[in-house]
Amino acid sequence: MNPLVSVVITTKNEEKNIENCIKSILEQSYKNIEIIVVDNFSSDRTKEIALKFTNNVYDQGPERSAQRNYGMIDKSSGEYVMFVDADMILSFNLIDCCVQRIEIENVFALWISEIVLGKHFFSKCRRFERNFYDGTVVDGARFFRKDKFVAVGGFDVNMSGPEDWDIDKKIGRDNIRLLGDCKQDLVLNRDWYFFDFIKERGADPNNHNAVIFHNESEFDLKKYLNKKSYYAKSFNNYIEKWGNNDQDIKKQLGFNYRYFGIFLEKGKWKKLLSHPFLAVGMYFLRGAVGVVYLFNRK
Repeated sequence: MNPLVSVVITTKNEEKNIENCIKSILEQSYKNIEIIVVDNFSSDRTKEIALKFTNNVYDQGPERSAQRNYGMIDKSSGEYVMFVDADMILSFNLIDCCVQRIEIENVFALWISEIVLGKHFFSKCRRFERNFYDGTVVDGARFFRKDKFVAVGGFDVNMSGPEDWDIDKKIGRDNIRLLGDCKQDLVLNRDWYFFDFIKERGADPNNHNAVIFHNESEFDLKKYLNKKSYYAKSFNNYIEKWGNNDQDIKKQLGFNYRYFGIFLEKGKWKKLLSHPFLAVGMYFLRGAVGVVYLFNRK
């Protein structure tokens, strides 16, 4: 039996990315999928392009939490729901692996590894940094049993940034697993539509099984820090909700864990030694983000 999976894509002026995102879903080895696009009143051709592939295209705002809830709760019909951003590309076997994993483990949700694309130095640093986060308190579940997602009320619409951490706490971290590698073979040749696309942007599809490729534009420090600054504005709501003494929050927003613990625990320090230049670049970015966070808290 192949249960229906509803994949919700949230968009805002994403005409450059939406087609690739949708095609990566249509290219999945798993076929019982419903695609839902929830747009935030785009002024470009995002909806026009999306409508070429699915009739499930809606407008909803004002923020991504409300968009996700609208698609995953109000409009989805699947037993499982998943959300992605328009600049994401799903590996060929991802949804098949998610269904297998969540049913075997009998859990409520899954974290999914994310590979940041890009060939420039700081894009490589971001890709390097992201692989330290899988399954930690700074990760965020992306694939859910719909009934459990609905039961906890979905995403908190008062947050835009830490809502991913918040939903994990509502679901319960003990009820979430990291997807990890999947036994199903990944496409190992150029037959996969995105094989060359991924390789041209610095990643080898052969080395990444059951992941999301994040096709962000090449790294731009100003845009990166502006995004982090915007997300930081919701941190106070998150802290007030769970309390300053919450152990997850102490790690997520605390200096010791975010700058040392997460990169050293469980033998991960070996990665730092293996890639010293990427490690230095990563710490430069972490320092810049820390300054932005302190400025917003002040």
